[in-house]
Amino acid sequence: MGSVERTVVRCAEGHVFSTASFPLQQLGAGRIGPGRLVRCPRCARLRHAVPVELERR
Repeated sequence: MGSVERTVVRCAEGHVFSTASFPLQQLGAGRIGPGRLVRCPRCARLRHAVPVELERR
């Protein structure tokens, strides 16, 4: 089996979690932005989520 790349995201409610799939798709000539609708495991709803910049120490 191949390794699945995970992305850490933050939902609109502020919950931080990782997801196995966070595609950056393009529609036409312009990007639709970095956010996607993802089902949040904390609030169990479809929420707008954006990737989280991780701090490196």
